[in-house]
Amino acid sequence: MQIEVPAIVLHYVGPPHKATAQKVGEGMNEKDPGDVASSQRPRSPRVPVEFPLEVEGTDTSGNPFQAKGMATKISRGGATIAIDVDVAVGAVVKLVPPFGGKLEAHVNGSWIDDIDGNRRIGVRLLDSNGWFAE
Repeated sequence: MQIEVPAIVLHYVGPPHKATAQKVGEGMNEKDPGDVASSQRPRSPRVPVEFPLEVEGTDTSGNPFQAKGMATKISRGGATIAIDVDVAVGAVVKLVPPFGGKLEAHVNGSWIDDIDGNRRIGVRLLDSNGWFAE
């Protein structure tokens, strides 16, 4: 299976989350794509979701906050969350999902989405059991 976009061809090399990208015209045999792509490939698949959650932490100005967020993608150990608060990369936040419990998470990305203009943060859950932590 190939998906073509300008100057890039994605080649299917395994389960759905294991695709590698290379420029059109580059040969697959020139270099093992697994060596480069493995560090950039998610450790577990991302699943599109939409559920509300509370996010608690400290914003980029150092002020504590408690805000409503919306999980838009999750994996076993992390999530992408739409939130109206500017949170610094490296901050630790607490997530309160609708199914109960509190989970601590490390913010590993913060950006404004190009499509909808909303702020997003990427988080890595600190408990090794991820969303299933007690």
